[in-house]
Amino acid sequence: MKLTTKVSAFNLQEVLIVLLIIGVFMLIALPNLMPLVVKAKSIEAQIQLKYLYNNQTTYRYLNSKYANHLDEIDFEAPKTVNNNGTSNYTYEIIKADNNAFTARATAVTDFDGDGVFNVWEITEDGIPKQIVKD
Repeated sequence: MKLTTKVSAFNLQEVLIVLLIIGVFMLIALPNLMPLVVKAKSIEAQIQLKYLYNNQTTYRYLNSKYANHLDEIDFEAPKTVNNNGTSNYTYEIIKADNNAFTARATAVTDFDGDGVFNVWEITEDGIPKQIVKD
């Protein structure tokens, strides 16, 4: 007496049709999700600029002026995606004197492919502002 048990499974055609349907849904949803992706990536710039602001404030308390270079305030910018890193922005101090400073974060990649690169700035007031919207 031979016992055979039949295992229910999907065939290849059924699996491919389900994958095709999922792919079509992804193509429909992707353009609607791009603003969320840009917003999430811009949070990196805001966090790093607030850290730079804190370092500048500490430097000013010690030296009675703001620093002109990132290395003076011990701010080491993270490696960008162009240099095998994870950061999407480059950071620089635009101007600094005894009473004010301006620092800028510029995107190194175009997040939504429209040719515009995202730019954020922070000043001595400590509030990051988006200068160029991607």
